[in-house]
Amino acid sequence: MRPAPGEVVHFSEDPTITRFEPHVAATARQPEAYVWAVGPERAPDYWFPRQCPRAMAWVVPSTTDADRAWLGTGRVHAIEYGWLEEMRSVRLYAYRFSAGPFRPFGTHAHAVVATVPVEPLGPPERVGDLLALHEEAGIELRVMPDLWPFVDTAAASTLGFSGIRLGNAAPRSSELHG
Repeated sequence: MRPAPGEVVHFSEDPTITRFEPHVAATARQPEAYVWAVGPERAPDYWFPRQCPRAMAWVVPSTTDADRAWLGTGRVHAIEYGWLEEMRSVRLYAYRFSAGPFRPFGTHAHAVVATVPVEPLGPPERVGDLLALHEEAGIELRVMPDLWPFVDTAAASTLGFSGIRLGNAAPRSSELHG
């Protein structure tokens, strides 16, 4: 489930949205109001339940051989075991938009944003089996008891790295023991 050329996509568990208004997200680090979407390269980052904490790592041209060996594949997404059932059962929908009103956001352009209201090109599409999507895309999905060792290793590596909703992850073991 990726946008077609000239389109961007927004993923949601709500299939009833008819118009997207710019707003300041609860997790925003900036005060501006946006409508958020992604292009085809970053769409897999959102093949998850909305609140699911996840970490993603991928090989980039500057990745060292050691980091390549640690990752073991071209792209890995990681979640906690506690989210696996939700990953299997969530009803996720994709809203497609014309890319016209959107512009890249951030230095690494991980997302695109619009500052004006936008309407989907059509009704939302049910995304379907999220595990199968990962498999079809050749993205390894790692399910682990503790997300933090993966996050820490990937973030300190020469790999491309992103974490989403990490505030929803189980506490670090050091946080549990003081």
